[in-house]
Amino acid sequence: MDFQVPNTLAEQIANYLAERIMTGQIRPGDRIHEATTATELKVSRASVKEALYTLERWHLVEITPRKGASATKLDEAHAAELYDVYMHLLMMLAVRVSERWQEKDKQPMLDAVGKVTEQMKQPSADIAAIVETSFEVMEVCCDVVGNPYLTEALSNFKPAVSRAYYLSAERYQQDLAQTSEFFTELPLAVMARDSATAQLLIRKFAEHQKKLIQQALAS
Repeated sequence: MDFQVPNTLAEQIANYLAERIMTGQIRPGDRIHEATTATELKVSRASVKEALYTLERWHLVEITPRKGASATKLDEAHAAELYDVYMHLLMMLAVRVSERWQEKDKQPMLDAVGKVTEQMKQPSADIAAIVETSFEVMEVCCDVVGNPYLTEALSNFKPAVSRAYYLSAERYQQDLAQTSEFFTELPLAVMARDSATAQLLIRKFAEHQKKLIQQALAS
């Protein structure tokens, strides 16, 4: 990704660094030096500092007093903790969507799901595109629910979860049948307002994905 000066400089710096962390160019535990980054991107250290605070909120960076910032760890244990919290947030979202969706919400949700399944049908499945369209389903559901606190919490987890997917892309690509089944069954449960089944599907899928990611990290 080539760095371009944006309208909101700190956000663009954060996005630039986030992509490098998510794709493994900046490895878990690597230090991120404000001065070096500012020089590299030809921006101020204040903008870099602000970007690092954003990355901390996204669970990609850990800022330690007197030591500075470093990319957060991502091993089997950290992946398990990440997915446990993320899974419960998604289950909460599923319950609220099941309770609150109205007829006008049905087609946008189905269209978002359709984009994911269409990506999975491509001859050479693009994992980045599948992950991104999966998050679009989440975002449409957040709009339906209208809970700003839940939306913010899920949004802040998106980069860290994306990072886990990218680092286990090969295993994830080999297991798209499970993903396809999940995106087929979940809308049916939500449209039936069957929140118990929706939660069960999310738990089952998240636990499976967690194991795939842990296996990838272990190897």
